[in-house]
Amino acid sequence: MDVSFVGGPTPQRGVGIVAPFDFALDRELWRWVPDDVSLHVTRTPFVPVEVSLDLARLVSEHETLTEAVRALSAVSPEVVAYACTSGSFVGGGVGERAMAAAMSRAGEMPALTTSGALLHALHELGVRRIAVVTPYTKSVTDSLEEYLAEGGMEVCGRSYLGLTREIWRVSYREVVRMAHEATEGSPDALFISCTNLPTFDMIPQLEAELRMPVLSANQVTIWDALRRIGKEAVGPYQALLDPAARRGPAAMGGVPDPAQPPAPPAFAGSAFATDPDTAVSEAGETPFPDEPLGPA
Repeated sequence: MDVSFVGGPTPQRGVGIVAPFDFALDRELWRWVPDDVSLHVTRTPFVPVEVSLDLARLVSEHETLTEAVRALSAVSPEVVAYACTSGSFVGGGVGERAMAAAMSRAGEMPALTTSGALLHALHELGVRRIAVVTPYTKSVTDSLEEYLAEGGMEVCGRSYLGLTREIWRVSYREVVRMAHEATEGSPDALFISCTNLPTFDMIPQLEAELRMPVLSANQVTIWDALRRIGKEAVGPYQALLDPAARRGPAAMGGVPDPAQPPAPPAFAGSAFATDPDTAVSEAGETPFPDEPLGPA
């Protein structure tokens, strides 16, 4: 059959992703990506260590990352991202910047990390007071708080699970529970840490319930990588991505802005209602299943 008239394939922009060896959410990353962008994902070598500060350091050694970036260079991405939150904050701000610089040199392209992208997103939204939700142990969560404080952020609430393996199996309902617990101190925004923690479907729901921007590790990573090549991440009504939702924490909290016309109810037209126990998506499924998600 002659298909020469089709003229394809459609040209694709490329984003390189270096992920830890146990990363299980490739499919979630793709959900923020527009149709004309491809993700090229590679993993760090396996090490027999549970999720901990030691593992974060091992998977983030410069030699490990530069080898991964050089492998990705074979498919010519325009930017490369290290999709690991703990691995990129464990060395503090200096360590994160050195990591991004080493990756950039290895691939001769712009490079970023999840933790660096988080600070960019918080500055983009004008946030200073933040609550955090993590699946980590206390020591790893403490390290995240230290990194954020170094970046000029005040952590005013947190909730963590203390997990050391199979983080991708945590259910949406558990994350929602922790989100409400962490935000009791009325922060400006909530950050859900760890690229192995599924978040895509819950962000609009949580923003509607909490009346504040909700950021997640995978979301900020893809958002920052795409903007480096002049592209925009896609996603349902998320404050970081959607100008209609980005009127700041005060507007999301219900404080009227006299310069703005009356806004429709938060997330009107979203596939999800605002009660996580009764909400039903357009596909007829509850947005927060009781069963944990399996590997992507």
